[in-house]
Amino acid sequence: MSALATAPAQDHHDDHGHHHKQSFITKYIFSTDHKMISKQYLITGIIMGIVGIMMSVLFRMQLAWPEESFAIFEALLGKWAPDGVMTPSIYLALVTIHGTIMVFFVLTAGLSGTFSNLLIPLQIGARDMASGFLNMVSYWLFFVSSVIMLASLFIESGPANAGWTIYPPLSALPQAIGGSGLGMTLWLISLAIFIASSLLGSLNYIVTVLNLRTKGMSMTRLPLTIWAFFVTAIIGVVSFPVLLSAALLLIMDRSFGTSFFLSDIYISGEVLSHQGGSPVLFEHLFWFLGHPEVYIVILPAMGIVSEVMATNARKPIFGYRAMVASILAIAFLSTIVWGHHMFVSGMNPFLGSVFTFTTLLIAIPSAVKAFNWITTLWKGNLQMNPAMLFSIGFVSTFITGGLTGIILGDSTLDINVHDTYFVIAHFHLVMGISAIYGLLAGVYHWFPKMFGRMMNKNMGYVHFWITAVGAYGVFFPMHFIGLAGLPRRYYTNTAFPYFDDLADVNVIITIFALITAAVQVLFLWNFFASIFYGRKATQNPWNATTLEWTTPVEHIHGNWPGEIPYVYRWPYDYSKTNEDGEYVIKGQDFVPQNIPLQENEEELNH
Repeated sequence: MSALATAPAQDHHDDHGHHHKQSFITKYIFSTDHKMISKQYLITGIIMGIVGIMMSVLFRMQLAWPEESFAIFEALLGKWAPDGVMTPSIYLALVTIHGTIMVFFVLTAGLSGTFSNLLIPLQIGARDMASGFLNMVSYWLFFVSSVIMLASLFIESGPANAGWTIYPPLSALPQAIGGSGLGMTLWLISLAIFIASSLLGSLNYIVTVLNLRTKGMSMTRLPLTIWAFFVTAIIGVVSFPVLLSAALLLIMDRSFGTSFFLSDIYISGEVLSHQGGSPVLFEHLFWFLGHPEVYIVILPAMGIVSEVMATNARKPIFGYRAMVASILAIAFLSTIVWGHHMFVSGMNPFLGSVFTFTTLLIAIPSAVKAFNWITTLWKGNLQMNPAMLFSIGFVSTFITGGLTGIILGDSTLDINVHDTYFVIAHFHLVMGISAIYGLLAGVYHWFPKMFGRMMNKNMGYVHFWITAVGAYGVFFPMHFIGLAGLPRRYYTNTAFPYFDDLADVNVIITIFALITAAVQVLFLWNFFASIFYGRKATQNPWNATTLEWTTPVEHIHGNWPGEIPYVYRWPYDYSKTNEDGEYVIKGQDFVPQNIPLQENEEELNH
């Protein structure tokens, strides 16, 4: 733990420039440098994202043309798609693994892992994380869990197919269906390792923010990105252990004959010996993580959007203290709303009304953030680069997705649309698409810091507009087929004449999904080609105020070649003028955090 003692020291700066020579393995593979670990998280997350999106394309094709035979099904799914026709079990497996990969491996690890690692030390003025070794272990546990999750796809009995929420008894009885066997066991092992990775990372982030801030960097001078990552890590430490306990108890039920979640089970007329357990207990444990989880996913994206918007609107973020307060309020409220996922589980109506109240309460800090973003844009000198467009897209999807949450959060209204496509539309917009927009905004904005080169702007514009139109094209119509009663997780609706009229809508949704998935190839090309061939970046390409843009373009051990800069002001001094109407620094509409206050200059801190 020597990093704890050495990182904040201001005087030992000369040894960082000429650090001992690193081998390929210590620099690129088992690296303890937070900048390299953030790249490892990002590229692993992108690979998992490709797998998750390909799965969604396959099951969308099945939903649009359920009776059709597709050669690609047979090529990719083998015995699970005889003659190119998908079987029900592989459809459920695709949905299950798609949900698991996107929620945990792309949006949780890809977003927090990448940007918490990259930005926390750089923006608070630290040489590295509190523990570089724990950071490395955290990434490699994530990598191992990713490999196990992908390996479960190649099991003879099939991957887990009890839905990403893996409710028992389907997930608790290995003999129930094929996917309840080894595939389910691997799913649980993978998730247990993933949780260990997440907890190690979160503890590291918390200690780093609390202990390693540079001189002058008070909590009220932290960029909103750091507040978001810090609070996200706290939520993770509070709620992930609950899911770990649920996974361990489920492993006990499956392999060691316990009955935590099982009671009075009959299979093919045979009575099983399980007695006294409750599947509803599992739901409580799962959703006690499951709802904070959506804020673990969305808060880092909110922090990134706040930073990118202030920088590209060339004006201070509106309501900094209100933004911090709303992050804290969201964190607290997120732990007392999980029951709204369970309104149809036989819950006491009074308890339902309590969860309705707390759920509607959480809309208040979310709305505060939405209004503050809009007000930050108001009368700004907007720089419409791809990062800014994705940030504005984030606010749009967050509001449209959030509005339907008011319906789903009300116990009486939820009953009508529970387990329909209305729910799919809601959480994909408010959590899935919004978080991916935050991730993409962050990639476009901090790419020069990560790789020292610029991404292609015009490709970024094409990527944004096709993705934005496509994402709404996929999820907007789902609200209507959900209101019409179409249930989720059915691999075909041909057995129900009542839904025949909705078949065309499913085709439209799938066409939009195919187009949106295809345009991500353009992003991948832009991303990987720019790493090697992009235009070389300057030190501060966006004219931003935060500390990461004071470090050299070439990555060095310890981030700053000399002393760590002191901080004299908050992170949002954009377009700041003197009494005579001149910019504080002549000819420059931003004042970096490491510039001392000028004579007669007032420190802002909204």
